[in-house]
Amino acid sequence: MDAAQSQHLGRIRQLREAFAEANERLVARLRGASDEAAVRAAAGEWSAAQIGWHVAAVTTRFAGLISGDVAGAQPLPDDFRERTWPEVVATIPPRLQAPAALAPPPGVRRGQAIAALEAAGMRMARALDLLTPERGARMGITSAVVGSITVYQIGDWATAHVIRHNRQAKRVLGEG
Repeated sequence: MDAAQSQHLGRIRQLREAFAEANERLVARLRGASDEAAVRAAAGEWSAAQIGWHVAAVTTRFAGLISGDVAGAQPLPDDFRERTWPEVVATIPPRLQAPAALAPPPGVRRGQAIAALEAAGMRMARALDLLTPERGARMGITSAVVGSITVYQIGDWATAHVIRHNRQAKRVLGEG
């Protein structure tokens, strides 16, 4: 195995582990909540179950962008410089509005959210396992939220998204 392949496999391992850990924490939080608590929401806020549903929908989209099943990733310019993830995070606004397609429907139940999160986690793992070094580093997306990032960094964004919403679910459930 050459150095580039070793570096790629190390990056995939890190992305897989970080995402799985974050996703499992959110699933555990929802499993630990009662059905009643998981669907309770203050006016204008999502319930913990709706948060889980939203995270699963976004994760599924991110996995599709990584695998190529969802169009969007384009070749990056030859002079593209990948920013560190902390540099990217520093540009993300503290509050965002989810696109309508990724907003949870009313009435999402705890079990539905858990099942969706688990299925989305499997999709993410498969997408990362199939990612090639060329696609990971030379393809990317440009988003109003994060700017231009590599396909590898979509995996970072997916993890950060889960972590962000896990904190939100914790607050909604009155745990923090």
